[in-house]
Parts: sequence; C-alpha cells; structure tokens
Amino acid sequence: MSAEFADQQVIKKLLNESRTWAFVGLSDNPERDAFQQARLLQQRGKRIVPVHPAAGEVLGERGYASLAEVPDEIDVVGIYRRTEFAGAVVDEAVAAGAKAVWMPLDVVDEDAARRARDAGLDVVMDRCPGVEWALRR
Repeated sequence: MSAEFADQQVIKKLLNESRTWAFVGLSDNPERDAFQQARLLQQRGKRIVPVHPAAGEVLGERGYASLAEVPDEIDVVGIYRRTEFAGAVVDEAVAAGAKAVWMPLDVVDEDAARRARDAGLDVVMDRCPGVEWALRR
C-alpha cells in the first residue's frame, strides 16, 4: 500500500477536529473491531453513527441502514466492511457529503481511496483509529 493514505497530518486532523463518525458495519457485537473502535472514539468525545442493514441502536446511538439515511453531517466514515465492499461504501460516502473516509487495518482499496481523494475527501487507509489515537501528540 502506498503511504499517501497514511499521512500523519490527515490522521491528526481527523482525530483532533472531527466530531461525527459514521461507522459502516457497526453492530451491537462487542467482539467486533467496529464496536471496539466506535466505543473508544465515543469515550473520547466523538459522536458515533451506526450504519448497518439491521439499523439497530448501538452504544446508545440510533442506527441507520445506509449512509444516505443519516440526516446529520458526517465528518468521517469508518468503513468496517471487507475490502471488496469498500469501494461501494466510499462512493456512498462521497454521495452523502462526508468529509473523510477511514479504512481500518487490512481494508485496502487504492482505487476507491483515490476516488474519495479526487472528490475532495480526506482519506486514511489501513490504519487503526485506536492505535493512531494512542500515538498522536
């Protein structure tokens, strides 16, 4: 993977300045990475928005079946789906007016990342928000 999608300035900006993170793939299963990362960011003052076809409440927040249904402004879309689904989620994030997309560890789709960047979104790929949070200064 190219280092262009692991820019420390972008990572710091998203962790420091964002307010609302939509977590695509977030369910109420506390064993899943999406749940653990959403809880961590929520504990650090971020508003999380669960996005999952089941659209249930997670971590006290109302869920939505798709990004298009989220009525609020989205700062960052966390893509907690397998790599083969990341491109479609990136396209949904662009259409929803998100400001950034974050693909966690092992989710790598450089074509989708470039589409997002070309649409004006900040992009982080193959990085863990929790690890990056611990490393930020």
